[in-house]
Amino acid sequence: MKTERRISAGGVIFRSYGTATEVALISVKGGKVWALPKGLTEEGENLARTAHREVKEETGLDGKILAKIGHINYFFMMKDEGTTRRFFKIVYFFLMEYTGGSVEDHDEEVEECRWFDIDEAIGLMKYDDEKEILKKGKRLIKELKGTAV
Repeated sequence: MKTERRISAGGVIFRSYGTATEVALISVKGGKVWALPKGLTEEGENLARTAHREVKEETGLDGKILAKIGHINYFFMMKDEGTTRRFFKIVYFFLMEYTGGSVEDHDEEVEECRWFDIDEAIGLMKYDDEKEILKKGKRLIKELKGTAV
């Protein structure tokens, strides 16, 4: 079976209040999974632009990209018109500081978007690779802000 490659990008969007830091997560798969916003790159779009667009579409939030966090990769299978296809997906994540918008304005492919304390968000993450991205994001926020997170 041939493996197709897919490139996506997404983000960890955060806001800080004094010593508290919150991140926005999206709920998918019938509300059973909390995840980071992400999506496929479009023709002529670089990774940072994809991350910014996907975060805005899936969360309703706008943010300023501060740094690249890292990437994850995995294989998955999809049935399409009776044919099973295999994909290798690479997702690049960026750290974004919240600048505006509302979690109520997320798109229809997302069940819900909500702000969580960053430590609570880490505990809610279903997928270990995304959990590690969130932990790296927390360390980056601490470095960039020069304060405890």
